[in-house]
Amino acid sequence: MSVTVSLFSRHRTVSSRCGNMFQAVMRLSASGARSLARSRPCYSAPLASRCYSHGKVETDEEFDSRWVTYFNKPDIDAWELRKGMNTLIGYDLVPEPKILDSALRACRRLNDLASAIRILEAVKDKAGPHKDIYPYLIQELKPTLAELGISTPEELGIDKL
Repeated sequence: MSVTVSLFSRHRTVSSRCGNMFQAVMRLSASGARSLARSRPCYSAPLASRCYSHGKVETDEEFDSRWVTYFNKPDIDAWELRKGMNTLIGYDLVPEPKILDSALRACRRLNDLASAIRILEAVKDKAGPHKDIYPYLIQELKPTLAELGISTPEELGIDKL
């Protein structure tokens, strides 16, 4: 019985300590909440503006010429063509006709008609709800498409599938 009592008394001591610790925490948190609720003068330091990019900003013309140069590489392979188009389509823009012209010419150099049609489909999808962008691009690319013998998805009837 003495063992049980000593265990019980030890348990009671621990629980009373826990109770005291709990009360202390509650007391401190209540005083902390009161101190937060008090109105103190607010001194805010000016926010530092951070510049995360140390590179120069690329202009639209530089962007276009970079992609035209990429697709005009004479030794471009099918993987590089797909990689470039996937990267280009991933941007928040619809590519300019001169970029698409060089991409379509790269498809012709590779004899890859499927990629050329996929490029046109991707551009149509990228234009989204802006119904005037895709017809403009097709109008601008019409001479190139005729020269290279590439039909549009609409001419092939695959836009209705």
